[in-house]
Amino acid sequence: MSDFTVVIPARYASSRLPGKPLLDIGGEPMVVRVWHQAKQSGASRVVVATDDVRIRDAVVAVGGEALMTRPDHPTGTDRLSEVAESLALTEDAILVNVQGDEPLLPPALIDQVARCLAEDPQASIATLAEPIDDIEVLFNPNVVKVVRDLAGRALYFSRAPIPWHREAWGRNAFDSHSASFEENGWLRHIGLYAYRAGFLAAYRNWPPTPLEQLEQLEQLRALQQGHRIQVGVACEAHPAGVDTSEDLARVRALLGVGRGEER
Repeated sequence: MSDFTVVIPARYASSRLPGKPLLDIGGEPMVVRVWHQAKQSGASRVVVATDDVRIRDAVVAVGGEALMTRPDHPTGTDRLSEVAESLALTEDAILVNVQGDEPLLPPALIDQVARCLAEDPQASIATLAEPIDDIEVLFNPNVVKVVRDLAGRALYFSRAPIPWHREAWGRNAFDSHSASFEENGWLRHIGLYAYRAGFLAAYRNWPPTPLEQLEQLEQLRALQQGHRIQVGVACEAHPAGVDTSEDLARVRALLGVGRGEER
């Protein structure tokens, strides 16, 4: 399929890595690396949405399309909603949100999440997950878990280890070795989303919901509003993004590149 738009939100401000989208990876700003990955997908259009002219100029310099957006959006989804409105997209149009700090994101995952949404007309959102095969990962609250119904739609997202293995993890008999990962199918959520433009228009009018605030997971707002989220199992491994200087060094090493001239 090729009838979808990729939007790459890229804010200049970052608490841990100021100016993160413009950090150099082998002579190119990180956001340009992400743009290159998205351009290799089946998207009919790739747009960088930013609040900083320096990011816009870096994208335009390589022939990319950039859109200036408001600086005060509370979430990336709100920024996507502004983009959908600015591009005058139809309600059924599909947008894929690709984070501006994922320079290693496989284009196949972008295509997959767009296809998941296109193939489920009752869903407003699609996202991806990957199997968990480590007990430490399962119990890590920084790793978001998802439980699906038999049609592949999300029942719930949580930082807790769901589903709970009652027999193995009882109050008086915790046994971390009793987790049969293949049999029980625990899933780690990947923060890659496809949205219908009509959903985004409605989303920005909703206040945060209790579950969203409790878990600090934005997708729970959609579930509490009664919207369906289709969850596909990722067809490829999802590399980690860049949140810290150590992450940046890891990405440079994996790509076999260093640091070019400062921009």
